[in-house]
Amino acid sequence: MTNATVVSVGRDDSHQFSKPVVEQIILLAGLGIEGDAHCGATTQHRYLVKKDPGRPNLCQVHLIGVELYADLVRARWSIEPGELGENVTTRGLDLMSLPSGSILHLGAEASIEITGKRSPCSQINGLAPGLMKAVFGVNGSGTRESRAGIMGIVLTGGIVRANDDLRVELPQGPFRALVAV
Repeated sequence: MTNATVVSVGRDDSHQFSKPVVEQIILLAGLGIEGDAHCGATTQHRYLVKKDPGRPNLCQVHLIGVELYADLVRARWSIEPGELGENVTTRGLDLMSLPSGSILHLGAEASIEITGKRSPCSQINGLAPGLMKAVFGVNGSGTRESRAGIMGIVLTGGIVRANDDLRVELPQGPFRALVAV
């Protein structure tokens, strides 16, 4: 794998769409990010709580590659890391191509198991009308799909900061493609 790194980290204690960039985040095993509104063993996403409040929280950590932001800037969108609601912005790793069950090792201690793709909602258009359409792309088989990042659960806690190394541990095959969680 290439040299993958953490570009920025963010958290927010309220259910705002964007996450302010902070100096560091603290990952808590089985829960998520300390001080983040989505931290908890069961789902904390408001629309999912309404459906099934006891559902396991498969969306403890949201990751987006900075490469999406670069694509958006080239398409004349002015979007910065954290504005699409991610907790971790990465560089040098094609997050969307990872199989389900991949483990990301961030910094010295923390690890996250990838559970699936983010299912983007229309709140993205609150940042800028039409932005939701812009975060979709066409995959190799010609199917339109979201590039709005991936979700995961915290396996091992620890502190994560910008410029931390990021390493991928692929699951034993056969690989399972990511689906929206």
